[in-house]
Amino acid sequence: MEKTIVEKIFSNKTGSEVKSGDIVSVEVDFAMAQDGTAPLAIRAFEEMDMDVENPEKLALVIDHISPSKSEGASELHQKMRSFASEYGIKLYDVGEGICHQLMLENHVDPGKVIIGADSHTCTYGALGAFATGVGSTDMGAAFATGELWFKVPESIKINVNGELPENVSAKDVILKLCGEIGADGAIYKALEFRGSTIRDMSIASRATLCNMAIEVGAKTGIVEPDQKVEEYTGTSTNLSSDEEADYIENINLDVSELSPQIAVPHQVDNVSDIGEVEGKEIDQVVLGSCTNGRFEDLKRAADVLEGNEVSDQTRFLVFPASKSVYEKAIEEGVIQTFINAGATVCNPGCGPCPGTHMGILAPGERAISTTNRNFQGRMGSTEAEVYLSSPETAAYSGIKGKISDPRRE
Repeated sequence: MEKTIVEKIFSNKTGSEVKSGDIVSVEVDFAMAQDGTAPLAIRAFEEMDMDVENPEKLALVIDHISPSKSEGASELHQKMRSFASEYGIKLYDVGEGICHQLMLENHVDPGKVIIGADSHTCTYGALGAFATGVGSTDMGAAFATGELWFKVPESIKINVNGELPENVSAKDVILKLCGEIGADGAIYKALEFRGSTIRDMSIASRATLCNMAIEVGAKTGIVEPDQKVEEYTGTSTNLSSDEEADYIENINLDVSELSPQIAVPHQVDNVSDIGEVEGKEIDQVVLGSCTNGRFEDLKRAADVLEGNEVSDQTRFLVFPASKSVYEKAIEEGVIQTFINAGATVCNPGCGPCPGTHMGILAPGERAISTTNRNFQGRMGSTEAEVYLSSPETAAYSGIKGKISDPRRE
């Protein structure tokens, strides 16, 4: 039987022939919960009256409200710290970074099955893992048993070819695909990214693609592991899809003439070429998140900002995805470039992306952001607007004080 990479991962885990549509129960290789979901998972676990099965395969991360903005949030963080200490679970505390970046840096290997109590867990497909978000009750069950059941998803092959134009990057690719596939166009499917463009991409860029698979309803996004993955993880594998594997759909995208893409309020799949929205004044730029907060993203934005200043009318907030990203950005002079340009560099974490604090928008304000969602009220007021873009577009727009095409930089 010819298999997709996802079918192979589950076949390897179960030791049997598995195909899409099968329901399987497998041991989870690693599980993660963040401060928005971990307290609920802990409560579900405690109601089961069991011990933690594999504490060495669990991590808790404080990143969504980091540092705490209120007494209530501090109590949730306190609960996480106590639970982690009691059971010997790895805890990433305030300032260490965003859960998905920390997972990529420390806990993901190709061919593994990984769950997270966060919808953007699909990011880890950049390293050839099957990774998906689950609810807090499922996470509590994984705490207790170390296992979870899955329906093996069908796969959509996405062939991306061509050389990306200058100042057009992975975020533009995935926004273009979101616009074409639609918010409900790939429900419970695996998006398998292939083609020359993907092979040429860095791990960081592949992570941007896989991160937003959930925005079209997909169960996961995944890239076949190659030499770049082996160098990143230190793990070698020959995991790949068979030539005659069954895909329910093939999508082809030539990016050689792709223009910068913008997701317009209030839907991620409401995507336009930048020319259709260029000129709209902005109050805030947000650079960071689990989508675009890695060093490569910060460097791309800094290269645009170099020698320029942020518009007097615009706030420019920077959130490195992890402490290690922050440290490298300091060492390479990227942070100094942001400071010289008039940006505000904040601690590693989610920042205003989940709409909790550190950059909440007022009624009538407009932001351009490298985050992954622009739903109404996502970053503050329901009367505010969030436009999603690449780091290059966000940076150039920050200089101009309005949505601007970075190809003119």
